[in-house]
This record gives sequence, structure tokens and C-alpha cells, in this order.
Amino acid sequence: MRQYKINEIFYSLQGEGYHTGTPAVFVRFSGCNLRCPFCDTSHEDGRLMTTEEIVAAVSEYPSFFTVITGGEPSLFLTDGLVAALHACGRYIAVETNGTHPLPDGVDWVTCSPKYDVIPSAKVCLQRCDELKVVYRRQDMSIYESVAAARRFLQPCDTGDEKENRLLLHESIEYCKAHPQWRLSLQTHKLVNIR
Repeated sequence: MRQYKINEIFYSLQGEGYHTGTPAVFVRFSGCNLRCPFCDTSHEDGRLMTTEEIVAAVSEYPSFFTVITGGEPSLFLTDGLVAALHACGRYIAVETNGTHPLPDGVDWVTCSPKYDVIPSAKVCLQRCDELKVVYRRQDMSIYESVAAARRFLQPCDTGDEKENRLLLHESIEYCKAHPQWRLSLQTHKLVNIR
């Protein structure tokens, strides 16, 4: 019986990107293939869960919107788990760095590439509903080749209030100058929810 290392499953509101404010069940896989210096997610711990246990945990919550995240979920997510979540009426959104293929059937793909930080972390996805770039003053032209229906620029949370204000201002100005981009804020941090 297949088991997955799950860091946590919880219910909250989506805090970033296109679906900001949407009630969502978050399934956080444990483990990632990258070590980004600005990562704000503790995802190393976890417990082994079967597909049935994951579906049962997700089914405890009323929202159909389910966000598969990590760590890096593309390392672990399978066709079988996607099918089982669909069978219980869930809409599946995945947040990924895009370095590995995803199973068929994922309803929404948010790709947040990291090749500006880790040059070997090339995006291999053929489709992306939403491109989310964590802005740290990198050359934004490197993302022009990523095929995405929507583009979001999210200022990096550096932990330094003054630097965060500067990055926010620069992100706003970039979006104004490049209207194909939209600003994404980590609203879950702003309103202090999980």
C-alpha cells in the first residue's frame, strides 16, 4: 500500500496568487529538491499516510478546493492520489517549483520557478495556470519564456521590515510598468492566519 510523507493537512484561506481568499484544504508534502535561502516553510517533518488516510483527512473540511504543496509536491504526488481526491469531489491545485512533471488530472498549476536562485532548477512543465515569482531584485526577463496564463509578482519576505517595504514598493512599480504582472501579497501573514 502506497504511503506518502505528509508534513501537515490543515484548513485555511489561500493567501497568495489568483485564488487569494479562497477557503482551502492544504496538503503539505514533506521534502524538497531545492534549498532556497528565503524559504519560509518548515516542511521536513512528517508522518506516513496512505491515500485513504489523506482523503479522509481532506474530507473533514467543507471546501472542495485542495492545495497540494510542500516542500516540493511534484516529487511525491501520484496519479492515484489525484484520482482519489477527484473521486471525493475535490478540485486540485498544486504549488510547485516546476522542476519535475506533475501527474495528469491536476486542475490548477501554480509554478514558482527558482532557477534565478538555483541555476540547475529548470522548469519542465508544459502548462502553468499561474506563474508566481518571488521578487528579490532579480532580472525579471528570465521569466518571459515561461508559458503562463497569469503572472504574479510577490515581494520576498526577508524578515527585515525596511527591506520588505522596499521590495514591496519595487514590486508595485514593476507591475505598473509591466501590466501583464499582478501583485501577490502573502495575505495569510498580513492577517495572521495559517
